[in-house]
Amino acid sequence: MNLMQQQRIDLMVRLGEYLVSEDLGLQRVKELACHRNGWFIPPFVDFALENIASSYLDRGKLTSWLADYQPEQEPGRTVGIVMAGNIPAVGFHDLMCGFLSGHSLRVKLSSKDDVLMRHFIDKLISWESALGEEIRIEDMLRGCDAYIATGSNNTARYFHQYFAKYPHIIRRNRTSVAVLDGKEDAGELSRLSDDILLYFGLGCRNITKIYVPEGYDFLPLLEALKRYNYLMEDHHYKNNFDYNLSIALLNREIYMTNQLVILLERKEIFSRIGVLHYEIYRNPSDLKDALDRQEDIQCIVGHGWLPFGKAQSPALGDFADGVDTMRFLKEIK
Repeated sequence: MNLMQQQRIDLMVRLGEYLVSEDLGLQRVKELACHRNGWFIPPFVDFALENIASSYLDRGKLTSWLADYQPEQEPGRTVGIVMAGNIPAVGFHDLMCGFLSGHSLRVKLSSKDDVLMRHFIDKLISWESALGEEIRIEDMLRGCDAYIATGSNNTARYFHQYFAKYPHIIRRNRTSVAVLDGKEDAGELSRLSDDILLYFGLGCRNITKIYVPEGYDFLPLLEALKRYNYLMEDHHYKNNFDYNLSIALLNREIYMTNQLVILLERKEIFSRIGVLHYEIYRNPSDLKDALDRQEDIQCIVGHGWLPFGKAQSPALGDFADGVDTMRFLKEIK
């Protein structure tokens, strides 16, 4: 590990300590972020920052993780990063990877998450002024040697055209699912409620569909989800729930609800806010084969898959879309 990377690790660790501090400036920034984006509520912002600090910015974890990307490549390239903003600080992993790779970064922030990410970058520069030339926030990204861009399916098509001649990672809409076998205990179902309802279900790692065996009893799950009843106090969520319930009633659909989440039997893995799709499976092996062929799934939760409650706590090596961002950055020519 060279001196430059060690210094950057030190800065990342310092940032992690800052993110879980009681610093008054940080508290004001979090309040402003919640004011600017109604989907960013305090418990979700706190959860996101605490997970970044514990899962990403721990010195031991960082050092061990980066050891897999030796030998060092000489830095000097310029990487453009187009960030998403669907959940708080969702673009941080890309920023961290670019920063630790030693490249110069040009960052286009999402208007939905410009407060938190801007503050993190400003804080790094305040600690090391030379970074002002290495990390710049820009409205338009031109003249970069490589690009990492995250957006919707529509914007992804645009990114593919615009960045086609450059090395790039382009990400589009993804979601996550859970496979239940009916043997889940109350604790597992409680943790599954986190996977479903953290961030109002807006993240690509949120569970939007469950697969259940024949004869599955939905009542324990519906009860477990009530941990998040406080979401109905948020008018954004409540309006979406009421609208989707009205649609189900107008269409005379068969549904289940605990007055917080609407369960609908659907083939589609993407569901609307306040709605959870389910599908009955008969052969676990056939289901696994079908899920392996599904390109829109970010992660799968269940026995034999990712543990319940871990969907929204990704580790350093849990790369979006399964594409190794650090390997990409190290191999830029």
